[in-house]
Parts: sequence; structure tokens; C-alpha cells
Amino acid sequence: MGMWSFVKDAGKSLFGSKAEAAELPKEDAFKQEVKNLGLDTSGLDIKVADDGKVVVSGKAVSQEVKEKVILAVGNVAGVAEVQDDVPDAGKAPIFHEVKKGDTLSAIAKKTLGNANRYTEIFEANRPMLSHPDKIYPGQMLRITQA
Repeated sequence: MGMWSFVKDAGKSLFGSKAEAAELPKEDAFKQEVKNLGLDTSGLDIKVADDGKVVVSGKAVSQEVKEKVILAVGNVAGVAEVQDDVPDAGKAPIFHEVKKGDTLSAIAKKTLGNANRYTEIFEANRPMLSHPDKIYPGQMLRITQA
């Protein structure tokens, strides 16, 4: 449980126009995005608080699903913070913010000690990532834990 910061101006837009993307999406848009990614949100609730942060609460089917839902809603344009009100089912998640010039191999070397472990990071972030080369500055990634 905790608060996770994201880059508000980075991420996927759930709207068609840039003017709309400047606004924080409504709860239904977040729920639809998570559903479109095929994540099992059984037992979870996603709300947009009055102060503009997104709150994920309830009980997740697994720690992995919890972390992926937090990333799915946090990596949406307009989101600066996601409040995690879901009890931990394991170790606290490790997230990494992608910087300009980063590759999954470079991130794997920095966080896991071996560039060849980039596939672990890619798999840990599916279905949000569709290809190992499709990451962008400001995006938050889930780092696997040994």
C-alpha cells in the first residue's frame, strides 16, 4: 500500500483530442482501459478522487495483477499519482521510470544486474507493452523481483 508518482504529461491518452487529454479521465475510462488490457480486476475498485489522484482499492487476485493495474492506470496521460489501497500480497513493487535513451536491456542491467534479463521486464509489463522496443520517457515499468 502506498502512493505512486507518475509523469502526468506522459502516457497513453484515453481521449481523441489533445484538449480532452489534458483532463483526468473518468473512472469508467480507466476501468475500460484495464479491461481492454485483459487484466483480472476481480475484487478491485478504481476511483478518481476529488484531488485528482486515482485510487485502486479492494483485494487483488495476485500481487502481479495489483502492480499491473497500478501501472495501467498510472501510465495514462493526465495521471500524476495512484494511491494503492490494496493490501500487499507479497513484496512491495519496484517500479522504474523510463528516461530518454533507456532500453529494456539497459534497465535490466541497472536494476537486475544483467542486460540479458530484459525479457523478464518485458514479460512483467505485458500486456501494457506490446514490443520490447516500444517504451517511452516518463513511462513506469514493473521490475521483477527474485
